[in-house]
Amino acid sequence: MTRHEARECALQALYQIDLSDSGVIDAVSFVLEDKSYTDADVDYMTRLVRGVMEHLDEIDGVLAGSMDRWSPERIGRVERNVLRLAVFELMHEPEIPMASAINEAVRLAKRYATEQSGKFVNGVLAKVLPTIARERDVPVQEVSDVEVEPVDGEPS
Repeated sequence: MTRHEARECALQALYQIDLSDSGVIDAVSFVLEDKSYTDADVDYMTRLVRGVMEHLDEIDGVLAGSMDRWSPERIGRVERNVLRLAVFELMHEPEIPMASAINEAVRLAKRYATEQSGKFVNGVLAKVLPTIARERDVPVQEVSDVEVEPVDGEPS
């Protein structure tokens, strides 16, 4: 399983938790039914899902502060959980390059929601990035070098 596939599974588990209030282990197990995976895949997915759930209030606070006229509760479940996963990675997974976390989030939103969702996620993460960079003590130049993936049809 690639990292991208593991993120897809993590997103599906977060969606399951959001929908049914399942526990992390139950949601991860449900998502992995009928899939090939290694122990390392399960560990990575579980770390992502558990991390989002453990930092949920903090993540939702960052998102709420970056979305004009919106709150995490008012957006679609897919978009909400894509954003939560991306913000968790940006804040708490420093070994993942910021650009990778953003690009993965846009890809997931476009695949599991709509093209417009990809643009929405892209825009929210562009607003969140400077705040997270300050908290992570990332130099301003490094943040300005992060290229947020252009969505199909947009000029780069």
